Amino acid sequence: MSGQYSILVGVDGSLASLHALDWAIALASKSAAKITIACSYSLPTFAAASLDGGYAALDDSTIQEGARAVLSNAAERVRAAGVPVTAQIASGDPAGALDELSADHDLVVVGTRGRSGFAERLLGTVSSALPAHAKCPVVVVPGRGLSEDLPLPSIKQVKRVIVGVDGSAPASGALHRAVRHAQIWDAELVAVTGVPVTSGSGILSWLPAAVDHEQVLRDIASGLDMIIDAVEEENPGMKIRRIALDGTGAELLTEFSQAADLLVVGSRGRGGFAGLLLGSTSQAVLHHSKCPVLVVNKHCEELSA
Repeated sequence: MSGQYSILVGVDGSLASLHALDWAIALASKSAAKITIACSYSLPTFAAASLDGGYAALDDSTIQEGARAVLSNAAERVRAAGVPVTAQIASGDPAGALDELSADHDLVVVGTRGRSGFAERLLGTVSSALPAHAKCPVVVVPGRGLSEDLPLPSIKQVKRVIVGVDGSAPASGALHRAVRHAQIWDAELVAVTGVPVTSGSGILSWLPAAVDHEQVLRDIASGLDMIIDAVEEENPGMKIRRIALDGTGAELLTEFSQAADLLVVGSRGRGGFAGLLLGSTSQAVLHHSKCPVLVVNKHCEELSA
């Protein structure tokens, strides 16, 4: 994207979407960005049968009016913060609509209505499907604990950005975005890498006992240093903390989310059916993170290459 940084936010009138909008407003205020808010609607392909055997009439104009009301309220929320805003209504599936619109923006921000138990693991169709397909990075803002009986929590200043690094192309893209966001927020940047050396379920658990597991970790840390040294050289004055630990990326990042204000991960989702999903690390982090998660998928890197 060229010109002013552009943030797309999906809204539907829910507390979760308003909380995500507030996060986008805070980012836009820090980065002099503009916001586009989008609300989509769709009519079901069949109507519910009424008691007399007929079909309940569905008024398309009424549904559109509701969507416009959601957009109007959201736009007023953005204007009140002094951020430039435009509004867009779209018909169709929300995830599909935001995916299509993402090609014209630098970042998409959505909320999640995840609840406890099984529903929380599924997150919600938009927040789980969109990050795998969007043409730009997606931030998913957790909506856990929101209540109609309580005011929305204020958005905290992002003081610590944590990014997962493993030497892969998706992780490189994630690191690039993490640097940008750390600069925008004037936040500490922490690069985390991990390899399950001693865990019984780890990918290296088959190593013979004679192998020096500590040396394996030192080698991993050395590889991380090479990557981060190069990034610091490209960004004079930036100092990036480096952490290399025994454990999987998903486990470590989820744990670190308790001390982070933003997690950044790359996704290795493949084509075909697997392309419908994110990579295992980004899926797990989205499901369990305590802070917003920025996902950089392979489509973002292909378009920016």
